Amino acid sequence: MKTNQPTKVTVQAVVQAPVEKAWRYWTDPEHITKWNQASETWHAPKAENDLRVGGRFLTRMEAKDGSMGFDFFGIYDVVKLHEQISYTMEDGRKVEITFMDQGNETKVIETFDAESTHSIEMQQAGWQAILDNFKKYTEES
Repeated sequence: MKTNQPTKVTVQAVVQAPVEKAWRYWTDPEHITKWNQASETWHAPKAENDLRVGGRFLTRMEAKDGSMGFDFFGIYDVVKLHEQISYTMEDGRKVEITFMDQGNETKVIETFDAESTHSIEMQQAGWQAILDNFKKYTEES
């Protein structure tokens, strides 16, 4: 039986940093531009973040060679300090990020509605690569 429910995809990482630092690095535009890309050939030259329910975020993602780029943005549905962020993307898909405080480390779990253009595996790999960049940046900064 076919349903209209989107496929949910989950990526996760354990970041060697307290939840306060992980949260700050995830939500502060100054930090977002340093980690929010899936590969070395891309970058995020601009980020804006109005972190509140009903607030909007935007991250400009571009190929470093200038060949392509796009704005990634959405509206926040849930913001629970140091615990959870949920938002709706422009196309109506939902994303939920959970921050689990584990003392000197933070488990970050991100679940998103898959889109229908690219394979689930490709989407999962791309979102995991971005999360891995976040982990590396946060741990090294």
